[in-house]
Amino acid sequence: MGFDMECKLCRSEKTTLFHTSENREYHHCKECDLVFVPSKFYIPKDEEFKKYQNHQNSMQDQGYCDFLNRLLDPLSHYLKEGAKGLDFGSGPGPTLSKLMEQRGFRMDIYDIFFADKKEVFEKRYDFITSTEVIEHLHHPLQEIERLWGMLGKGGVLGLMTAFRVEDFKTWYYKRDLTHINFFTPKTFEWLAKYLGGELVIPSDGVVVLVKV
Repeated sequence: MGFDMECKLCRSEKTTLFHTSENREYHHCKECDLVFVPSKFYIPKDEEFKKYQNHQNSMQDQGYCDFLNRLLDPLSHYLKEGAKGLDFGSGPGPTLSKLMEQRGFRMDIYDIFFADKKEVFEKRYDFITSTEVIEHLHHPLQEIERLWGMLGKGGVLGLMTAFRVEDFKTWYYKRDLTHINFFTPKTFEWLAKYLGGELVIPSDGVVVLVKV
């Protein structure tokens, strides 16, 4: 099996063709339950960037703030007053970091396209958030391991991504060509075991991993 058919998360070769549409293939990993798009179907970086520039998320969008609070509410229960956090993949209009600052937490942001401040990777954090990001990552395990290594004991990694639905062929989420990884709770169970962390899934598409 070629490298492109290895699972993008757990690197298992136990993968099979799962679905074909949108002029690309989707493969399923029997080990961690990830569905992924092989790299030969990735869109060019400049095209990807243009799509992200169209994202219209801001503090003025109450619906979007409510969406983020689905993670921030349970996440905050794990944090001490004044805890230091990083929002990884903050996007063109940082919103999550501002919401957390309103809650009394200190925040840094990072985004490879809009806030490429690599010095954040030399720091340690009490918590890291990454909302609607991991479905876009070319190397998800590598990035998650890097973030996990930036957390101290008791640190918290909070993630949001749409959980894969049973009726995949009609699922709107896969039509976005920047979405290349599709997760289920079982995928995060594998990840928690791999990292040696404690997994909590407060609601659909919301994941909290605690470094114990």
